[in-house]
Amino acid sequence: MNLFPEESRLPPPYVNPRQAQRRAPTDYENRLGDALEAAFAAGAWELEALVARLNVDGIRTPDGREWTPANFESIVMSL
Repeated sequence: MNLFPEESRLPPPYVNPRQAQRRAPTDYENRLGDALEAAFAAGAWELEALVARLNVDGIRTPDGREWTPANFESIVMSL
């Protein structure tokens, strides 16, 4: 008895377009990713706490502004 379903019965894999980029991340994307990982590790799980941590750490938006919950959502989805 096989424990796994036949491949033809599996749903197509979900791949977020950002996970499948065909280019390396930019320096800014790497810095932002590192800052997000540090914020999560420090317990900043709510959006407000996350953007506050980015601002305290001096990580700015791509155009140099401070983060807000609204601009975080729109900017991160566009990166």
